[in-house]
Amino acid sequence: MAGRVLAAVRLLRHQSSRRAFSVGESGANPLQICVVGSGPAGFYTAEKLLKRFRQAKVDIVDRLPSPFGLVRSGVAPDHPETKVVINQFTRVANSENCSYFGNVKLDEDITLTALRALYHVVVLAYGAESDRSLGIPGEGLSGVHSAREVVWWYNGHPDCVNLPLDLKSTDTAVILGQGNVALDVARILLRPVSELATTDISEHAIAALHESNIRKVYLVGRRGPVQAACTAKELREILGIQGLEVKVQQADLATTKLDHVSGLCVLLGDTLFFGRIAVNDEMKKSRSHKRVYELFCKAAASSATSSPLVSSVRQLQFVFYRSPAEILAAGSSTVTGIRLEKTTLSGDERSGQRAVGTGEFEELECGLVLKSIGYKSLPVRDLPFDHRKGVVPNVQGRVITSTESAAIEPGLYVVGWLKRGPTGIIGTNLICADETVESIVEDTQRGLIDVQSTSMMGGLGLKGLLEAQSAQFVSFKEWQIIDQKELELGQVKGKPREKIVVIQDMIKIAKDLVL
Repeated sequence: MAGRVLAAVRLLRHQSSRRAFSVGESGANPLQICVVGSGPAGFYTAEKLLKRFRQAKVDIVDRLPSPFGLVRSGVAPDHPETKVVINQFTRVANSENCSYFGNVKLDEDITLTALRALYHVVVLAYGAESDRSLGIPGEGLSGVHSAREVVWWYNGHPDCVNLPLDLKSTDTAVILGQGNVALDVARILLRPVSELATTDISEHAIAALHESNIRKVYLVGRRGPVQAACTAKELREILGIQGLEVKVQQADLATTKLDHVSGLCVLLGDTLFFGRIAVNDEMKKSRSHKRVYELFCKAAASSATSSPLVSSVRQLQFVFYRSPAEILAAGSSTVTGIRLEKTTLSGDERSGQRAVGTGEFEELECGLVLKSIGYKSLPVRDLPFDHRKGVVPNVQGRVITSTESAAIEPGLYVVGWLKRGPTGIIGTNLICADETVESIVEDTQRGLIDVQSTSMMGGLGLKGLLEAQSAQFVSFKEWQIIDQKELELGQVKGKPREKIVVIQDMIKIAKDLVL
């Protein structure tokens, strides 16, 4: 079992110091490490490795020419303060013992097996680049997209530049989910375009938003306001959009038997559920949940006591206790609405509150459905993968052959969403990276990594393989040329930057100017 591995390393971890480790210092061939993925998890890991192994050579590989992962393509354009961490990552990439190989695709330009033959240590940090499925009828209709695709679209990710996002044919969008990503997408759809125009949002997105007819957005959650996955900061921001009418139903805010009459007790077969009574205990144990709930209460009180704003042309409505059952198309291949099943809460404070269908249904008319129900990691060849959980099986970052086996894959590690699933914020990756790096340190001390091997070619070997197949990889110096061009283009338009969204355009700029 994986627990045996965990138990075996606890004592060593307790005794392990956090001083810089000297593996490879005296030899001609220093420890060669490859980090696949240049998002926060990848860069935090590279930074910690460079500190722990003073003479190690750390190469960062990414499938895009541009580094920084979700900091560049996932953080909303109107949140520039969150992107300041790029300065820290840039210092890491410019370190003497760090190199960047952009536009290198794992499984296409290089295999995992080949990387492991070149490096003593390979750390996989390529995140989650797909989406969970609803598994309901109509999910494949035109007008149904994942929130991830929309985020990549407005952030200029090359994969989603041509996303067929139709904002002109309907005035109503339904977003399934109430987490921070869902709120980001709703905010971009509803915020005045004039405010977004001065951010680093992509040019094609601004053009589409100028012509958008979206005036109403529903944010739908399976559970109630106490369980909403968003943070108070994100919720406060969207509630504060100028001229936006926000609707929250007072009945959805009930938390006890006394202040909620209809819908509290639901008979399913022979079982009677009193789910919502337990949410008071949830708020007592979680200050964050309580703050979110209080914001919803204020929004509900405001919408109940004030008449609709005459100047308001846009509306946001939170819909709780509803689960998607079917996306409707009325005889065509394009979305015309969504069928929702009413839910109630089941469970106690120990088991957690889950949504249970009541058998009652209702429909919302809409022309756009956006799924914000979670990201999903994808496997690559020769990599153990837990398809049910969507992660690589691991113990403290050490890749194991399966969740049932304790067999470790020597020299192979994982970090970030690929390790723990798509949870947490950017800073969560600091703790995650620290654990994985500590595992690498321990394994070198225990002799589980052959640090004396002189056959590992590292970056020189990788460069040779890529050049042999005429792969157009991008160095960090070349990325900085692209970066400078984006800054110059943005300055002309009064923006922080104008992202270059076509990979070949990036490469042309980098290679032409560097010659």
